[in-house]
Amino acid sequence: MKINIFGSTGEIGQKTLFIINKYFPTIKINLLVAKNNYKKLINQSKAYNPKYIYINNNKYYNLLKNTLSNTKTKVLTTNELIELLLNYKSDISILSIAGYEALYYLKYIFKNTKNLGLVNKESIVSAGHLFSKLKKKYNVNIHPLDSEHFSLSNFFSTERKKYSSILLTATGGPFLNRNINQENIKFSEAIRHPKWKMGYKNSIDSATMANKCLEIIEAHYLFNIPYKDIDLVIHPEAYIHSIIELNNLTSVMNGFYPDMFVPIFNFLSTNIKKNTIIDNKKYIFMKNQVLNFMDIDIKKFPIYNIFKGIDKSSYVDIIKFNCANEIAVKYFKESKIKYTQIHEFIDNSLSLDFNHPVNTIDQIIDFQNNFKMKLCK
Repeated sequence: MKINIFGSTGEIGQKTLFIINKYFPTIKINLLVAKNNYKKLINQSKAYNPKYIYINNNKYYNLLKNTLSNTKTKVLTTNELIELLLNYKSDISILSIAGYEALYYLKYIFKNTKNLGLVNKESIVSAGHLFSKLKKKYNVNIHPLDSEHFSLSNFFSTERKKYSSILLTATGGPFLNRNINQENIKFSEAIRHPKWKMGYKNSIDSATMANKCLEIIEAHYLFNIPYKDIDLVIHPEAYIHSIIELNNLTSVMNGFYPDMFVPIFNFLSTNIKKNTIIDNKKYIFMKNQVLNFMDIDIKKFPIYNIFKGIDKSSYVDIIKFNCANEIAVKYFKESKIKYTQIHEFIDNSLSLDFNHPVNTIDQIIDFQNNFKMKLCK
């Protein structure tokens, strides 16, 4: 069984390789893809012996090729990567590249793989309205690996029970108990998530609540849940990942300790059809029994209020929200805007008159590139 990992040098990619090496040695590493981290990609190549590697930065191509010249790993050019994905099927793929740039890979992954473990939320948000058609056309099984959507898949995979509403949980991020309007928030503070170890984009999104707005869209597309049936609740302990309220007045809560090991391990275990037993002592429920839940303060999290006002039937408005948020996070990282201006940037961007067809992945990529150019003027 072969696996392709898109985003191998990030948190998800590294964890996936660790899990495969420790628990699933029969899974062969076929392809590792990275954006810029050539040093880590070299180390991964030497440690895991992938058949192919690719880095999305031409200036590192020759360095990788020379460094790995005495190994069996082939360093691919962009054209060779596309040819590989179009002509040679993989059993499993994981897409964990951050941001909407993941769409560049997604259009080829659908044609290439049988089972897709999807961590990148931006690609689902921008192209989720096409997923049903693409899944059917290419016969691909999509496995959501975000903790909230993984927990929902646990529920919906067994029986489509009649539910009345669904709550996704949010930790509230690093500023839950701080008055951010009176402080000059630093980038280093905003990426310090209290529970999860993530890349900077997801960490900032978690702090602003944009992450959960995107996850509502994900849940809508992945499980065909009406927007009116999905809401959020803050749960600082990050043990419960979704709450399904049933029509019989009972609720189903899916819980596991906040570590992406859980969804990744289960995804691999399901596809290799191997019941591997692991020692789970990270979260002992009886020693961690205090679980808190609270409503979201829209004054503290204004992005959530902006999101609630979006016309969810408009694919264009949803994609605009996705793009504007990503650019705003980048601007905050580069100190071009303050943390408290992120929501203002998004709000102003949504009012821009910009329309474009979004009926294919290529059209969506084109939309995002042009909208980004308009925002960055």
